Amino acid sequence: MRTPRQILTEAHTIAVVGASRDPQKPAHWVPGMLQEQGWRIVPVNPHADTILGEHAYARLTDVAEHVDVVEVFRPADEAPEIVRMAAAVGAGAVWLQLGLVSREARQIAGEAGLDYVEDTCMGQERALHDLVHGCEQPPRCRVYHGNPATPDIAEVPTAPWS
Repeated sequence: MRTPRQILTEAHTIAVVGASRDPQKPAHWVPGMLQEQGWRIVPVNPHADTILGEHAYARLTDVAEHVDVVEVFRPADEAPEIVRMAAAVGAGAVWLQLGLVSREARQIAGEAGLDYVEDTCMGQERALHDLVHGCEQPPRCRVYHGNPATPDIAEVPTAPWS
């Protein structure tokens, strides 16, 4: 099983089940930050047409392109079915955001051969390892002061790549 860092390093496309249109919710700004850092984000939300400038799909099984990781921002009791759908679309990993834990989903993922992360924020993991995707030059890191929806944002250059 790959570590969270390995999953992020090897991923190109992240489907976000439960992506939000509300910029004040983590289900919006975490995938937005990942998008800014170079990952392809595919929002999954049956109540939205677009999120983060991307077409939003009603169900994970509606996504036509390959998905490397399924990031979950839905209640833990929905996780087992989401893991089943992730296996059906050929995803390599399922990642339950901070606060989400499901023994049944973990078991289903293991049986399906999927890497599985739970109760971990993908955005925090990305920041801890200073990961960016597909960029020759690291992008400028946005430092949010207070509410990420407010305009009080300072851009700070990231550390040089080693």
